[in-house]
Amino acid sequence: MSTHDDGHTIAGWTGCAVGTVGALIAGVGITGWRPGIWLGLGVMALAVFVTWFLHLAGWGKGPGPRPASQRPMRLRDSTARAGHPGCVGCRLAGRRSVAPGAAVAPSRRESEDEVATPVA
Repeated sequence: MSTHDDGHTIAGWTGCAVGTVGALIAGVGITGWRPGIWLGLGVMALAVFVTWFLHLAGWGKGPGPRPASQRPMRLRDSTARAGHPGCVGCRLAGRRSVAPGAAVAPSRRESEDEVATPVA
């Protein structure tokens, strides 16, 4: 197995299955059953949200490689609540994560001298 295992997660496979069902329904709609087109498109849109929800719940993974100990598909990601570095889905959910090794700007603190000195 390679170091990149994109999509080999519960979220990835579930989203793929729901999207495939939506494409099949839309295909039936194209061949004659008109409501099927809109129903199929709706199911495909639902696939996006199901995948995103499962990813945020910890059944997905962030982009890029992960260690061999974390590759089994049924292993839940315990770091999902903090957000994955470089993950668009986590950013859309408001989860900000700092990439490992990235420089973080220190928070600015006022020194005691600035606080004690009155401004005239």
